[in-house]
Amino acid sequence: MKILITGAEGQLGHELCRVFKGNDLIPLNHKDGDITQREIIQKIEKARPDLVIHGAAYTDVDGCENNPDRAYLVNALGTRNVVLGAHRVGADLVYISTDYVFDGKKEVPYTEFDITNPINVYGASKLGGEWQVQHLTHKFYIVRSSWLYGLEGKNFVKTILRLAREQETLKIVNDQIGCPTYVKDLALVIFHLIKTGAYGIYHAAADGGCTWFDFTEEILKISKIQKKVNPISSKELGRPAKRPPNSVLKNFSLKTLGIKVRGWKEQIQDCLKEMKIGS
Repeated sequence: MKILITGAEGQLGHELCRVFKGNDLIPLNHKDGDITQREIIQKIEKARPDLVIHGAAYTDVDGCENNPDRAYLVNALGTRNVVLGAHRVGADLVYISTDYVFDGKKEVPYTEFDITNPINVYGASKLGGEWQVQHLTHKFYIVRSSWLYGLEGKNFVKTILRLAREQETLKIVNDQIGCPTYVKDLALVIFHLIKTGAYGIYHAAADGGCTWFDFTEEILKISKIQKKVNPISSKELGRPAKRPPNSVLKNFSLKTLGIKVRGWKEQIQDCLKEMKIGS
């Protein structure tokens, strides 16, 4: 199978390239093709992939809030270009979306059938990307995930390990609930999902939910780092973009296909083990 992957330099992109190793891979980084330019359509047409996995995005949540034009240009209009390229060659498309398409007001986990209502520019721009996918092609998998981390790039896990070395006390938000998801697990879900041919919208996040504070304590516990952690509110943190208080995703549709996702504690233990941290 010929597979074109956008955002191949990112933490998920690295894992996708590893998981799909053995196929005819076309990994695209920003220098290989700017998705905001229509030339990317011709690049996809020339490559004629069987599958396009669109992972390239502007994921800086606060950066999106401060620069909404760039957010929509990359996440919505850039996605349009990728979708058009995939559609013209009849390729299946996987679009990586986010839990931030929801407003967080629900008290239980969100399913694929809940109404979207983003409260920040990042979520709105990614929802704009979902709209492009649903209206411009029909052979698609929209995969929403949550709080991604991995061995490559910047992420919350690496930040906590660094801050634990630099600071006596950590102050971590304790009023946002989500599903920390290891990109290795997400890549495996996508690997199994595309084999089903069951197009549609899917939630693919670690099983169970926790706050950033809970997640931090688990990271430190597994890493055997003794550090005082103080819980704070989102208001105290004072970030430009609002975050949904509850963005826990229920992997309802995946389970109907027999695809399971591991719990968040098991995933972070695996990640830290691969990083050779802790036991």
